[in-house]
Amino acid sequence: MLRSVSAIGLPFGKTQPTQARFDDLHMLAEGFKGERAIVTPYNIRSYQKRNPITRQLFVTHIGYYPCAKFHYRERMQGAEENILIYCEKGKGWVVCRNEKHLLDEDCFFIIPANQKHAYGADPKDPWSIYWIHFLGDKTGYFNSIIGKPGRLMQPEISRKDGRNQLFDEIYQNLTMGYSPDNLEYASFCLMHYLASLKYVSQFKEVELVRENDLVQKTILFMKENLENKISLDDISNAIGYSRTRLNALFSQRTSYSPIEYYNQLKIQRACSYLQFSDLKIKEIAFRMKYYDPYHFSRAFRKEMEITPKAYRKRYKDGVDETGEQQ
Repeated sequence: MLRSVSAIGLPFGKTQPTQARFDDLHMLAEGFKGERAIVTPYNIRSYQKRNPITRQLFVTHIGYYPCAKFHYRERMQGAEENILIYCEKGKGWVVCRNEKHLLDEDCFFIIPANQKHAYGADPKDPWSIYWIHFLGDKTGYFNSIIGKPGRLMQPEISRKDGRNQLFDEIYQNLTMGYSPDNLEYASFCLMHYLASLKYVSQFKEVELVRENDLVQKTILFMKENLENKISLDDISNAIGYSRTRLNALFSQRTSYSPIEYYNQLKIQRACSYLQFSDLKIKEIAFRMKYYDPYHFSRAFRKEMEITPKAYRKRYKDGVDETGEQQ
């Protein structure tokens, strides 16, 4: 089945047809449920080539095909544009320069303009793909990732959601029509999107900074609740992350689970009470929300390798943890 798609909206307020010519058509076995696609009109592409901002990099086609069973496309003469295919999940293949490349989850391939090629979905595990056709004077900036397969890092550290959001920014702006502002913003987003594929390590650093902020926020919440009884659910709800996600990120950055870290902070607070207050050990145990003095003593010894009573005596006698006189 042949299918063409066109963008929503009127360019610059004029009534212009948005139906693509025959050579813009994609050959599909059938429509894909949930698919979305835009093909920009030729008069808009002419404007993009003249605009000093958009001429650097601009989108001509963009779309998303979920679970694209029987998806297949072959261009003997190639396409006028570079074609980015990013495999979100599933499997597929690309033939370019007489070499076949297999793509699976979090792999991408940019087919060079005017290059004979073919691509299609795996019959048993068809891919879901984000795809963009693009042109521009600055395409050469990305030659290092054009014409060869690329694989991103594991989804949890590659900012997959952030990259997909950039794609949505491009797509949604084009659905709003082809005003100069929309086209220019889409071009900037496209450059950022391609940069996220070229500079993978730099792109993920933003997430690492965010994770560091997450760790600091988590520790602050713990310290504010050292004399309360809180669970991992309480911490995750306060921070706004799922238990699993919080546990993974926190452990990765600190080498301790959130609860292990929280218990260490509680013992640290207990050490201060033992050193600098006259509270009885039983009173410290109840203040720190332990079940009873025995439970507190067991938890304290596990962390400090000494009982609370011995710890207090050592400091009252002016001896540090190593047994040396202070």
